[in-house]
Amino acid sequence: MPIETDAADARHQRLSTITNEYAIISGTANSDLAHAIAAALHITPAAASAAHFPDGETSVELLEPVRGKTVFIIQPTGPPVNDNLIELLAVADACRRASAAHVCAVIPYFGYARSDKRHGRREPIAASMVARLLQAVGIDRVIAVDLHASQIEGFFQVPFDGLSAVPVMCEALRQRLEPDTVVVSPDVGRLQMATDYADRLGAPVVVVHKIRTGGDRTQVIRIVGDVRHRHCLMVDDMISTGGTLANGIRALVDAGARRPIFIAATHGLLLPGSKARLATSDVATVFVTDTVKPAEPAWPGLEVISVAPLLAQAIRKNIGDGSDIELA
Repeated sequence: MPIETDAADARHQRLSTITNEYAIISGTANSDLAHAIAAALHITPAAASAAHFPDGETSVELLEPVRGKTVFIIQPTGPPVNDNLIELLAVADACRRASAAHVCAVIPYFGYARSDKRHGRREPIAASMVARLLQAVGIDRVIAVDLHASQIEGFFQVPFDGLSAVPVMCEALRQRLEPDTVVVSPDVGRLQMATDYADRLGAPVVVVHKIRTGGDRTQVIRIVGDVRHRHCLMVDDMISTGGTLANGIRALVDAGARRPIFIAATHGLLLPGSKARLATSDVATVFVTDTVKPAEPAWPGLEVISVAPLLAQAIRKNIGDGSDIELA
């Protein structure tokens, strides 16, 4: 009995130390995820408020002291991207001015990641611009999940932890897929992600070769690989309007793939119109994570996998200086 009491006292002391030295602040972009992360860490999120003036300006206030603490701000920069980005910057600036020791931005979905390079001579590299803004307001570490372009990490001069949701997704998918399943990359840019899925699931990889004909329009040229009479799992880092995936599904069906087809994507933005494109008889289930709040309402064929344990583990490692410290 004394041993159990000593262990409980030690755990309580450790959690008290963590609460005194660290703080989690939830932005408004995905408060459900932020609270799930905090619950996994047995930490109560620090109180903060965010509001908008009639002209659209963002106003934030920290309602608890963070002096001397390492603060983790949970805020994906999904739609509305600009509002959520400004809120993240404002909270970080408030933490710095309130004498926080360190500020870590936990950005489950990193907006502007598609603007990682110039396609023409007079275009911005918005991802680089966002990186500079985050560092300018005092953010000294970033944690993100499945960047659209991995080279974005190079835009930062502060530590950057790029996490992958592929292991989490594969655990959910493993028992749902047929033995003959082929992993399909919707384009060459997602080939590495598709390979990661395939390695974990023990499946071959096929690539949809497409060209972009507009900002939200693509055209499939060919399927590189054999999908005839095979079940397919199409993977991507995000689902925005669903147009790219819908085109890919039609191409797979035309190439002889067996229906229905599974879809797995980390970031389910699911903008208006995506449900109509994907909630069809050609699609079995759409798997996404909870990195962002979908714009479309849920439907029976949509399954959401939480990345809260993944992000909580990343925060644990930061708290434990890189070790696999267990807080609970």
